[in-house]
Amino acid sequence: MSERYAAVERALREAAPHELLNVVRASLTEHFAANSVNLLIADYAMTLLQPIDTLPYTAAPLSVHTSEPGRAFGAQQPLLRSAGTPPVVTAHLPISVRGDRLGVLSLALPEEHCSRATLGELEQLADVLGREIVIAERDTDLYLQARRTQRLTLAAEMQWQLLPSRACSRAEYALGGQLEPAYAIHGDNFDWSSSADHLTLTVTNGMGEGIEAALLTHLAVNALRNARRAGLDLRDQAHLADQAVYGQYEGAVHLPTLLLRFNLNSGLTEVIDAGSPRLWRLREGSLERIEPEAQLPLGMFEDTIYHVEQFEVRPGDRLLIVSDGVYDVASPTGEKYQERALAHAVNSARLLPASHVPRAVLDELAGHREAAEIGDDATIVCLDWFGR
Repeated sequence: MSERYAAVERALREAAPHELLNVVRASLTEHFAANSVNLLIADYAMTLLQPIDTLPYTAAPLSVHTSEPGRAFGAQQPLLRSAGTPPVVTAHLPISVRGDRLGVLSLALPEEHCSRATLGELEQLADVLGREIVIAERDTDLYLQARRTQRLTLAAEMQWQLLPSRACSRAEYALGGQLEPAYAIHGDNFDWSSSADHLTLTVTNGMGEGIEAALLTHLAVNALRNARRAGLDLRDQAHLADQAVYGQYEGAVHLPTLLLRFNLNSGLTEVIDAGSPRLWRLREGSLERIEPEAQLPLGMFEDTIYHVEQFEVRPGDRLLIVSDGVYDVASPTGEKYQERALAHAVNSARLLPASHVPRAVLDELAGHREAAEIGDDATIVCLDWFGR
C-alpha cells in the first residue's frame, strides 16, 4: 500500500473514539484531495442511513432503498458518479465488518485523482474505518446514538446490546438476523459463536413484555454462553440454561429456544427444539420445514432432560429460523403468514445474501399484515451454508 494509505490508517488507529469522523475527513482531504467526506450509519431497522454531522445530532436520514448511498449499502459494492466541470467523482463505499453491514463512507474528489488504485485504497480504508467504529463503540455512545432514528425502549436497548452482531460471514457460512419492532423489541433474541470446527446458533422466542421479557432473555442467553464457554456440549448447555431460568422463576415463566451446533467439516448438525422458534430449509429451490422432536421450553420444569437430534446441511442449503411473531401473524382475512406467504417471501429473496434476507422477509410480513398492529416480537435468522 502507498504511504498516503498508511498515513490515513495510522491516523484512524490513533484517533480518539469520538473523533473518527473528524480524523477521516481531515486525513482523506489531506492525502487523497477529497472535497467532502461523510459517514452514514445504518439504523436499527436497516431501512435508513443516518448522515452524521455533529454527533449525536444528524442530518435527515436517507432511504436504504432509494438513495445512492443506500444502493451501495444494499449491493455492498462501491457506487461512483461523475458530474460537474471540471468533473468531480462522488464515491459511496460500503462499510462492513466480517459481513455485518454498518453504513457507507461517501466522499467527493477530482476525477483526475480517482484512479483504480486510489479507489482500491479507499475501499480498504472504509474497512479500516468500520473496524475502528466497532472498537470505538466500547468507549463511546456516539455511533450507537447515530444508529437510532427514534428513541429505543429500555427493553430494546437491552436486547440490541445482547446481540453478537446482525450478520457474520466466513468461508463455510454466512449469517444474518433481524429483530422487529426494532425500536421496541421485548424478549426475542439470537446468538451465535464459531470456533475452528463448529458454529453454535441459538434463537430465543421471548416470553412476556417490556423489561421483564428482556431480563428473562438476558438470563437465558448468558446462561447458554456460560455453558458454551465452559466447553459443555449442546445438551448440557440447554440443561444449564434451563436450570438457571427455573431457579430464578420456578416455572412461572419459561423461554422457548432453538439450539443448533454445526460441524463445519461435515455439515452434521445437532439440534434441540426447546420451544417455538421454527426451522425451514431451502434446498434446490424446495422449501421444507425441519421438525425435530418438540421438547420443553427452558425453565418450565425442574431437572428437564434434553435430547439431541441430528440432521445434515449441504453446500447450497439455506436455513431460515423464525419466531412465532412471524409465522403466526394473520392477514386481514385470517390467513397465517406461515401457510403460503412465508414460502413466497423466502423464494422471492432466494438470490439475496443471507444478511439481506431477514429484512426482505420482514418487509413481506408487513405487507401481509397490512394495517394491523404488531402483536408480538418478530425475529428472523438466515444461514447460508457453503461447507468446506
